[in-house]
Amino acid sequence: MDEKKRRRRLLWKLDTHILPPLALLYLANFIDRSNVGNAKILGLATDLGLSNHQYATALSVFFVFYVVSELPSNLVLKRMTPKFWLPFLVFTTGVIVMCIGFVRTYGQFTALRALLGIFEGGLYPGSLLVLSSVYTREELALRVGIFYASASLSGAFGGLLARGLSSINTTSVVDGSWRWIFIIEGIITSGVAVGAYFFIPNSVDTAPFLTPDERAYAKQRLEASYQTSVLASGKAEQFQWSEVRRGLFSLQLFFTGTVYFSICCALFSFSLFLPSIIQSLGYTANEAQLLSVPPYAVASAVGVFTAFISDRLRVRGVISLFALPVAIVGYAAIARVESSVTKYGLTFLMASGVYGSVPPILVWILNNSAGHYKRATAGALQVCTANMGGIVAAFLYPNDEKPNYKKSHNIILGVLCYAWIGTALNVLHIWKINKDKAAGKYDKYIGYGDDREPSFKLVM
Repeated sequence: MDEKKRRRRLLWKLDTHILPPLALLYLANFIDRSNVGNAKILGLATDLGLSNHQYATALSVFFVFYVVSELPSNLVLKRMTPKFWLPFLVFTTGVIVMCIGFVRTYGQFTALRALLGIFEGGLYPGSLLVLSSVYTREELALRVGIFYASASLSGAFGGLLARGLSSINTTSVVDGSWRWIFIIEGIITSGVAVGAYFFIPNSVDTAPFLTPDERAYAKQRLEASYQTSVLASGKAEQFQWSEVRRGLFSLQLFFTGTVYFSICCALFSFSLFLPSIIQSLGYTANEAQLLSVPPYAVASAVGVFTAFISDRLRVRGVISLFALPVAIVGYAAIARVESSVTKYGLTFLMASGVYGSVPPILVWILNNSAGHYKRATAGALQVCTANMGGIVAAFLYPNDEKPNYKKSHNIILGVLCYAWIGTALNVLHIWKINKDKAAGKYDKYIGYGDDREPSFKLVM
């Protein structure tokens, strides 16, 4: 069998056995994170007697615990095994979400949001780490793009589901249609987690759907892509604090982390408040649920497209430099136009630019980090930094900013402008490192078997 056919056959098996369960887990996970936006306009805040500040605080508490749990979860992933750990996190998430449907007080709501953050936090960086240990650097962006598309699709699916559940008749036990959003989605999430357990492998070395020859070939491809001496020697990599420090003090981590933080301020505020933004344009709650679907659907397609182009051209930050201005234009315009129809149309630009810029940024630090524990640290800390944007986002769209949300939109506009600048600076930083490697300034690292090797060209 020739090399091209062999590679295509392997990728088909990886794409059909690993991507679907991970994407479904993240779809369920992200719905459970953003469904509070749909529940809010159906009466959650009113029924629980939440002030605007209490509602924002409960949202921010979720992100605080979400961020705290990410790095520890990534570091124990290898010991706990992806097959068990990722479905376990999502199953527990589903149970917690279902319980939110029965809360009666602000304290109960906030406590369950904190628990939700603890168990949701590990799935996202863990899934990215699994994907980076299955696909080569040149193949990763497209697969992450498909994986991440489930986040934007969750907004569309969540809006449709919320609209359907809002028509459920109330009972003495569940006295609000918003409660059914959490109960039904929690049950679905736990069911998805149970199913995913039977499909996710721990590694390409043990994947039951691959033949022994395909497992050896898959491992060989990873060795060639990441050029790690540990992989090449066939020995299991041992935990070292020096690798954690290398990931922690990387300048690339600073740039990609702060850029992703800025993007997440936009992304999380969009997912949390899009129904409220659309409702403020003069639509009813039910209409707002349905109208929130199309922007997410378009954004998911744009995200996959930018990921495909990123892999095809083998560049990361450069692609985001073209995607981010789409969102920047959307936020700049929506804060300054009066027409409700135009404002709704601009939500498509906002969603497309934000979601389209994420896949290249996500895989950038993973592509440029060799060694499991350095990659696990850098990848998790990038996501940790980024998800702090959720804490900020929770307070960005208060009710007293209705109906125009001009100040809120302008804040997002500002952080997205920084995201563009930070991305450009990281591109220049990586260009300088590659130039120095070519000039022999990294020759002292020959034989280290990691991303400092002169032959390891960083992706721009």
